[in-house]
Amino acid sequence: MAGRWRSGGWRALLCLPLVGAFSLTALSGCGPAPAPDDPEGRDGRAVQRMLDQRAAAVRERDTDAFLATVDRGATRYLAEQRRVFRQMAAVPLRSWTYRLVRTGGFRTAPVGGRSLAAQVELRYRLKGYDTAPVVSAQYLTLARRDGRWYVASDDGVVNGKRGMEQLWDQGTVDVVRGAHSLVLGVGQDRRVLRALAGIADRAVPVLGQVWPHEWAGRVVVEVPASLGRMAALLGASADGYRGIAAVTTGEVGGAGDEAPADRVIVNPEAYQVLGDFGRRVVITHETAHVATRTATSASTPLWLSEGFADWVGYRTPGRTPRHIAPELTDAVAAGQLPAALPRDDDFRFGSDPDRLSRAYEQGWLACRLIADRWGERKLVDFYRAVGRAPERSGAVESALRKVLGVSLTEFTALWRKYVAAELA
Repeated sequence: MAGRWRSGGWRALLCLPLVGAFSLTALSGCGPAPAPDDPEGRDGRAVQRMLDQRAAAVRERDTDAFLATVDRGATRYLAEQRRVFRQMAAVPLRSWTYRLVRTGGFRTAPVGGRSLAAQVELRYRLKGYDTAPVVSAQYLTLARRDGRWYVASDDGVVNGKRGMEQLWDQGTVDVVRGAHSLVLGVGQDRRVLRALAGIADRAVPVLGQVWPHEWAGRVVVEVPASLGRMAALLGASADGYRGIAAVTTGEVGGAGDEAPADRVIVNPEAYQVLGDFGRRVVITHETAHVATRTATSASTPLWLSEGFADWVGYRTPGRTPRHIAPELTDAVAAGQLPAALPRDDDFRFGSDPDRLSRAYEQGWLACRLIADRWGERKLVDFYRAVGRAPERSGAVESALRKVLGVSLTEFTALWRKYVAAELA
């Protein structure tokens, strides 16, 4: 989820769920592209043994064993790996493994001697919090010296852009454990991290009340030092997240090992300007995304996934619909009542901010209508029914008829009347 502070007040503007907690990166550089190789071949087996040693060193917190897998000729990378290993010392790891996916197929940075391009999958879990692993695909440059393979670089670039970073790449990670939360921060006052853990600890029981289905019941929050650092974690431009207080990463659908672990990533520059109410809504909204992740699929429209998360976040009394939906209120007052539920394109960042705000407000009121008219349990049942649909086409129509007993046309008419009445 994300929050934006504007002159009209705060409202939630949520990020699209990211496909994968971390995206693939590829190396570009000089020299001929190595021919694709078989990971099960001789070189592949030797590389996998080195990667297994590297992973064991991380799990055992053995600095010397870890650095023994790094090419000694890559002095800058060696110093960087020493620093990164030290910066992740407080991170509570449950597991950490590498799997060689393939060798060759892309260009490597020049390292001297024999080199090899390797696509590697990193999977790790945080102890006590992750029920599924974070999955990160990396493209490495390997160097062969004295009959052994070493890692010479992991600095990936896709189409001229750097890939996403891990939080410990950015500095020493400070860790705060809450009752239902784990907050990881870099460059943050520990009091800020403790306060955030407190808010997350209150958000988890809220989801327990409204989402009576199995989920981890815990949330992991990452707080980088700046907006730019947040964007680096997401592998995106900072301009796309300016004013966005937080986002949730992770794949929709799946369960267990089929879905990488979620992370709530906070933009400290936007989050710190929010008041207590806004911060509670932001974190509760993001926690709703974590709780509903396995029930969300490609069939789920954004008005439903974002509207539901907003509905959970705004359940706390004390704010009227006109306060929560100021942009839509202004549009209705100007005679511009929406004709249809918002499309996914309406939620695209970089578009007109007022249009984006109205899309979120429309989705929130659609979910609020279902909860008010049919009950909160029916809203949850409807959400799950849409997510279970095998195809997106007709998913909302079918779920509306099955769960609520109305057609999409009838629901849209009811929703338009509800918007007009609530914002009049």
